Parts: sequence; C-alpha cells; structure tokens
Amino acid sequence: MISPTEFVAVSVIKIGPVKAKMKGKVKLSDLDPPNGYKITGEGEGGVAGFAKGGASVSLSDKDGGTALKYDVDAQIGGKLAQLGQRLIAGTAKKLADDFFAKFAANVAGG
Repeated sequence: MISPTEFVAVSVIKIGPVKAKMKGKVKLSDLDPPNGYKITGEGEGGVAGFAKGGASVSLSDKDGGTALKYDVDAQIGGKLAQLGQRLIAGTAKKLADDFFAKFAANVAGG
C-alpha cells in the first residue's frame, strides 16, 4: 500500500503460450461512495511486454444486497500484443471476472 488509494502489485498471468510476471501499480480514483469508483493499473513484464488498463465500477442496491457492475478497458504491448485480439480480449474478461468474483467473496466474508 502506497496510500489509501494506491497500491504496488505483482501478478503472474498466462495468455496463450506467454507467461509473464507483471510488476506495477494500481490506483483507485473517482471515488463516489457508495455508488462506485474507477480502478486503473499498469505493469511491466520485461520481454513479455506491458499492460495497462482499468475498470469503471458501479454499485447499486439489489434485492437487499449490492449489485456490482464493471466496464473494463485494457491495452498491451510486446510479445503479449502478438497473440491476437480475440485471445487477449477473452483473457482480459476472464481476469476481470475472477478478480471481481474474489472481491465479492472477500466483501461477503467468504
């Protein structure tokens, strides 16, 4: 944690045949409790390339709980960019879905 809204992050991702250890920063902005926020990040993966992107997150009441909706944008370069847009888009969606599913489980106490 760099500040209450900035974090250093390290992740290992695999997209098709390319596996990369990405090191970078994640930042929360446009904080509008309890309605939503924006999360952005960027990372370097050495010869594998770079990645940067973000998500706009909105929260709303739903059936006595909270509905979380997000719209993700990602950009990549280096070897990662050579893999093809369909593979990249599918992996980016899966990573975002996994992240928000784990986030929801943690918020719910699971």
